[in-house]
Amino acid sequence: MTLPLHPPHSPAANDRILVLGGGLAGLSLALQLRQRFADLDIVVLERRAHPAPEAAHKVGESTVEIGAHYFAEVLGLKEHLRERQLKKFGFRFFFNDGRGDIDGVTELGASRPLATPAWQIDRGIFENALGRLALERGIRFQDQALVRSIELADGAVRDSLHTVRYERGGQAQELRARWLVDACGRAGLLKRKLGLAEPNGHEANAVWFRIQDRLDVNDWSGDAQWLARCDPPHRWLSTNHLCGDGYWAWLIPLASGSHSVGIVCDARMHPIEGMNSFERAMEWLARHQPRLHAELDARRDRLQDFAFFRNFSYGCRQVFDGQARWALTGEAGVFLDPFYSPGSDFIAIANGFITELVAHDRAGKPAAMYADIYQSVFFSLYRNMLPIYTGQYRLFGNAQVMPVKVLWDYTYYWGVMCPLYFQGKLTDVTAMGRLQQPLAAVQKLGIAMQDFLRAWDAAGRAPDRARMLDQAALPWFAELNRGLTDPLDDAGFRQRLQQGLELLDVLALQITAYARASHPQLDDSAVRASLSDPARAAAADPGRLLFPQMQAECA
Repeated sequence: MTLPLHPPHSPAANDRILVLGGGLAGLSLALQLRQRFADLDIVVLERRAHPAPEAAHKVGESTVEIGAHYFAEVLGLKEHLRERQLKKFGFRFFFNDGRGDIDGVTELGASRPLATPAWQIDRGIFENALGRLALERGIRFQDQALVRSIELADGAVRDSLHTVRYERGGQAQELRARWLVDACGRAGLLKRKLGLAEPNGHEANAVWFRIQDRLDVNDWSGDAQWLARCDPPHRWLSTNHLCGDGYWAWLIPLASGSHSVGIVCDARMHPIEGMNSFERAMEWLARHQPRLHAELDARRDRLQDFAFFRNFSYGCRQVFDGQARWALTGEAGVFLDPFYSPGSDFIAIANGFITELVAHDRAGKPAAMYADIYQSVFFSLYRNMLPIYTGQYRLFGNAQVMPVKVLWDYTYYWGVMCPLYFQGKLTDVTAMGRLQQPLAAVQKLGIAMQDFLRAWDAAGRAPDRARMLDQAALPWFAELNRGLTDPLDDAGFRQRLQQGLELLDVLALQITAYARASHPQLDDSAVRASLSDPARAAAADPGRLLFPQMQAECA
């Protein structure tokens, strides 16, 4: 791509935002900024060449509801998603460590698609479409641009500008800009420059690769009854999780016809040295996932790539600076874990905050004050999600505890986090101020529940058996998903969020009662002490919240 540049000291520099990184985070931010500001000079510098290759490009292919809503509705890309990507058949989990009979173990998932859509995204196809759209909308997207140096603006000096020097086509270039956004992923140019990186206590590794073929778990069974459990019978469209103690393996289909395969594991239980090449990963799969190993062994000639990350989860001390006018988005800032696919969610949330900060600055409002507030909200969401993963990989192979954990985690996500985003409350300073106390309370309850789940797992396991725990058969669960897109006024939002908080209280009591029925020694006092309204929760008649099979066991 050959695009003209303003001269280095053009007056337009004071009304320019420069985005470092033209991947998913950077291009989606540029498009969101263009929607909001027709006259803003937006420049995106991307190190890689465009168009990007399909399939073997980047991981992060599975979206969940917030990220899917951001791409489809906020950015207006619904038509592309419908026509060029794959509609996801939810998450699906099999507790089949060391076994080849996938139909002989617990399956957790929905028998039919739920109402609010999500997508499996081929990152090459998607980012190429975003790049073309950016150019069409007057965004100066420049590929093969290698950043050489960054001089940040002096926040204490009015209208001080950032200066970025880079190389493109063998020529040195320089750009100045009022706003600078790092969206360059794990390279973390600003994070490294400012020393913002910090560990988050979640020690996990990942390997992944793409196979140029379709992998359909339905082909792994000849049991007609098992195959008929899902309508339509398209388990391959799910993000399939093959689970065992300390790990899970993913299977994600791509619209290009390839399949993404990954192994994510607790670094202490499954060292990366045992899987950091394709051959080592195959040896590991032969022990832990023999049926997947057999499927891949027959397709060795269709391997497209292989990569791995050590300690992929990390935090960051700061992501927004409204005074110096810089920001981080995507993996340049924080990264939690791929288990529930939150990467696109946090891109959506960060990009929304950045767009609002630019708007406040352009309107002459104190961007520094808003940056502090938005950053507090951003890290609050991050801290609420982190305990879902930290120290929890040990119980991933527990076919009794893990389905309950997934049910709890979804209920928090759909009942609390999603309404904040879908109803546009995250950037509403007044609304978020009122919600500080209940959000802190639900964070406390979440930590207590994750601790209880670990204790439950440690108390001993019942033998697994063939069964399907059907999320679609839970009316309250399906309705929680369906209601995500309801348009709500302020009163309706407050009522919906309160319902979500009450639901978590009631579910917490049901989970602890179910666990203590078989393990009476389990201590649930911390959970009870963290309920927002213990008396109301105890008196509630929620119907059959847990899976019917589990409640029958409890009875």
